Amino acid sequence: MNNSLKNAGIILATTLFAVTAGHSAFAQSKISVITPYLAQPGTQFYVEGFENAAAGYGWEVNIVDTAGDVAAVISRIEDAVTQNVDAIVINVDPAQVAVGLEAAKAAGIPVVGMDSGMDKLLATNVTSNGYAMAAQTSSYVTDRIGGEGRVVMFVFDAFPPVQIRGVIADAIFGNFPDIEVIDRITPDVSDGGIADSRAKMEALLAANPEPGSISAVWAAWDQPALGALQAIEDAGRSGEGIVIVGIDANPQARDAIAAGGNFEASMAQDFVGIGSTAAEAVSRLLNGQTIKEPVIYVPTMLVTAVNANTE
Repeated sequence: MNNSLKNAGIILATTLFAVTAGHSAFAQSKISVITPYLAQPGTQFYVEGFENAAAGYGWEVNIVDTAGDVAAVISRIEDAVTQNVDAIVINVDPAQVAVGLEAAKAAGIPVVGMDSGMDKLLATNVTSNGYAMAAQTSSYVTDRIGGEGRVVMFVFDAFPPVQIRGVIADAIFGNFPDIEVIDRITPDVSDGGIADSRAKMEALLAANPEPGSISAVWAAWDQPALGALQAIEDAGRSGEGIVIVGIDANPQARDAIAAGGNFEASMAQDFVGIGSTAAEAVSRLLNGQTIKEPVIYVPTMLVTAVNANTE
């Protein structure tokens, strides 16, 4: 064999070894997904989408649920750092777990938000456009009640993706002088949010017994909307035309909307798409890419009785 062919063979063999070794190392990447909100249907779908995509990449994924304990997320992030994982994905307010994120940064481990909130300590945050969703659903309410009436809001300011929805809804309702927000309720979400929302709505209905005293319920996500619906139906007040809207369009909400009752609309987030897009972001980071976008938005769609049974 002449020297040129021999050298070419060596180069080819070296290149193939490097590619194979690099692919093997990438395929064995360990990813930790940490959330306190796994009881929420939306989070369950995020995780499903992430895991499905991760399986295609050949990653080892560890799902950590702190069961509503936000503070515990810090310890779990620190555990992931100690375990020397290749990337971390969080579904929690990054401002509340900054100590853990600083530890990941110091260790050179990238962290991706999965519907978390924008933060300089995150490589990026993959989410729906909460501003747009809140604008569309609160505008739906103002249109349906003709710009006047008494509105109940269910909010959750402790979690940035939900908090910003309330801010926008506040602004839109505040732009109508004949709309009065009679209560701004933060339900207990430890059991998912339906039961406590129902109890709080029952109390509000009892305090406002006159027909027409409540025009609409705007909920920053579907669980409170479903709880409010149950309370309204059980109180025998579904015939008053109280308009209910939510955000997420989870299966239970879709069923309620399709039934044609008080629950009229919700925003369909592509939860699985958020999870798979978060996995794609992790893949880019593991491949040495820099993600310029601090937030990656996944499209949403308004769901009403017209399209509630379509996917």
